[in-house]
Amino acid sequence: MMQSMNDAACEIKPQALLDEFAEIMEFVQTSFQQARTAHEVETGLWQRMLNLGHSIYAAWLELFGEGDAGDRVILEDGRAARRLDDLHRREIRNVFGLFELLRAVYGTREGQKIEAVPLDERLGLPQGKNSYLLQDWEQGLLMEMPYATVRTTLARILGFTESVHTLERNQREMATAVADFWKDRPPPLAQQEGEILVCTADGKGVPMRGGAKAPAGVEPPSTSGVRSGTKKMALLGAVYTVDRFIRTPEEVLDALFQDTPACEPPPSRPRPCFKYVRASLQRDDMDSTEPQVRTIFGWMGEQVAQRNPEGKKQVILLMDGQDSLWTAGWVYLPEALADVTEILDLLHALGYLWEGAHLFHPKGSDTARAFVKEQARRMLHGEIAAVLHSLRWLGTHHKLKGKRGEALQRICGYFHNNAHRMAYDVYLEHGFPIASGVIEGACRCVVKDRMERSGMRWIMSGARAMLDMRCVYLSDLWEEFTTFRIQRESRRLYPGYAANDADFSQPIAA
Repeated sequence: MMQSMNDAACEIKPQALLDEFAEIMEFVQTSFQQARTAHEVETGLWQRMLNLGHSIYAAWLELFGEGDAGDRVILEDGRAARRLDDLHRREIRNVFGLFELLRAVYGTREGQKIEAVPLDERLGLPQGKNSYLLQDWEQGLLMEMPYATVRTTLARILGFTESVHTLERNQREMATAVADFWKDRPPPLAQQEGEILVCTADGKGVPMRGGAKAPAGVEPPSTSGVRSGTKKMALLGAVYTVDRFIRTPEEVLDALFQDTPACEPPPSRPRPCFKYVRASLQRDDMDSTEPQVRTIFGWMGEQVAQRNPEGKKQVILLMDGQDSLWTAGWVYLPEALADVTEILDLLHALGYLWEGAHLFHPKGSDTARAFVKEQARRMLHGEIAAVLHSLRWLGTHHKLKGKRGEALQRICGYFHNNAHRMAYDVYLEHGFPIASGVIEGACRCVVKDRMERSGMRWIMSGARAMLDMRCVYLSDLWEEFTTFRIQRESRRLYPGYAANDADFSQPIAA
């Protein structure tokens, strides 16, 4: 719905504002004469500037009056809505404080659905009480700080208090735009991308409240007890491009087992380009993780299609040995989409080597370290069969039985099942990455650094919102996201209004 309101509602009366500004200047002069400290002046000036901002903003709002657009307005569907007799009140809070608006509203009659509010539309007001800028500030702070800390911080800076419940509710509402943001976002410029496109994924547990197993859509009350150790596994994915980095197996081995700092700095490693991270915490009615697998791997498939439209880039799928993730890779990153090379994360493979070494050598011993180093050398040269032979021979030689024998069988099965993803000598020759540090770092930054602090427990809706928002934030897309979200909300709330177009007017019914 478009509207043209009477622009002659009023003009700003500058005298009161000039008087307020004069008081600020007098405060500065008096502060000099009274030898006040810099801190005292800064504190007093900040509060006065907030008050002045409130007065100026209020004067601007007064220019629009009540938003009266005539007796009737024509809605987008061609229906006419009449102006109701009573003015309707709403509050809007921004960084300068709280404001009250009395507006003309349009509909069928009082008590029925309000069809149009020309003043809200003209001002582009959000659906909720808080302005878009205030939401931006509070949610940006929440990406790094707990809700209660953000509440206190905003109160100290802006002079008013937001409840924790409001901060949580605003975050959940803001997060509803994330999925559309990823779909709508254009791919990076091809000339700014790296040579290789890398996809990687991993799981990370999120600590949940005691009622984490409540049915879908039913949240436990905030007073529910915390059951220690209750976690839900979220799935994180990352997509980035990077230039080739050719190394020899010996160079990698030296870096892994370096006792003292090298005399010369290592060669400069290419930096990832446009590293995007996304996380999902979803369950279906059977409490399976299929929905989040579909979300993350489906998104990675979209990223590959967008960032490698002609299929010329080499695509790497770099993960640990979890079978379900590799299966998802086959489904969502098929050969028809790209030439995909599967690579088992070297550091996970080394973890299994260390576990195998401790079956035969004491933990922390030089013999265990020497064993792992030698097997890692073979592994980096692509000699996986030799590694398996050594482990099995040692198992036979030491006559491992029981749990130790089962552990060795599991380790050997891991290497056997992933041998086709462990041609590290070939990967190094082609300059491919062989360690999944990006997704490991993402799991730490997205979840651990923000959602696993002391005492933190989450409900599903809150955890999903934080994961969605924090991934956008850590992908360095916050500004783009907030702009997208404001435009999306404006189109949703005011579909007939051309945002920021002063020449666009609303036909008024006679």
